[in-house]
Amino acid sequence: MSEMTSNKPYMLRAFHQWIVDNNCTPYLVIAADFPGVEVPVQFVRDGQITLNIAPSAVRELVLDNRWVEFSARFSGVPTLVRAPMPSIMAIFAKENGQGMGFDLEAPEDPDPDDTPSGDDGGSKKPSLRVVK
Repeated sequence: MSEMTSNKPYMLRAFHQWIVDNNCTPYLVIAADFPGVEVPVQFVRDGQITLNIAPSAVRELVLDNRWVEFSARFSGVPTLVRAPMPSIMAIFAKENGQGMGFDLEAPEDPDPDDTPSGDDGGSKKPSLRVVK
């Protein structure tokens, strides 16, 4: 039997759609110190950041199998936010707290073909490591 991919991106997309369909505001919780996360550090609290990802609050939202990416304004400054899927801790509705929390996954070694920026860092295969 082959190994299945993570269900986190599928659940994240489903909960996002469900929250929006119910006229609520989806909020995303990200582990801000996770490798590869790009968020405005001035809004990080206790190593995490909570962001409004409602269609009216962000532009060009991408929830693919490996990354969450969007543009938003922070204190009037347009900012690109990027987070690898393993860094996503939760999605919930602001109005009632309904949503889903996720286990924080171990960071993978970067794969040059996997990063949104397309940096060329060699041909190393991704691997998991235990973080304590």
